[in-house]
Amino acid sequence: MKKKFSKHWKASSQPRKQRKYAANAPLHIKRKLVSVNLSKDLRKKFGKRNIPIKKNDKVKIKRGKFKGKEGKVLEVNLKKSKIIIEGIQTKKMDGSKVNVKMQPSNLQIIELTERKNKKESNKKNEPENKK
Repeated sequence: MKKKFSKHWKASSQPRKQRKYAANAPLHIKRKLVSVNLSKDLRKKFGKRNIPIKKNDKVKIKRGKFKGKEGKVLEVNLKKSKIIIEGIQTKKMDGSKVNVKMQPSNLQIIELTERKNKKESNKKNEPENKK
């Protein structure tokens, strides 16, 4: 029986294979696929173009019906690769409001929550040299 996900898959130019890889990927890999690009000042600060999004990050919507609006991330759904933002809601036919699930590619991070720096955390865990 074939496996759903192959660890040895490198890349393909075929969109169907890319979609299959993303859909069947385990959660620790899907987390990287839910990366959102950074604002210009954050790019200079971190030296990166995008970062995996976390709860409580502040984002700006760049595409779609809610373009230009900003809000705090309430939930990151890794299984569906969707993000729910505070204050971004739509009205249903019965009059109730429901949160809109956004794609990470349509967002930009403006402010980050506290993140662990790998270099700093490794220094803390290393035992100090005794003299």
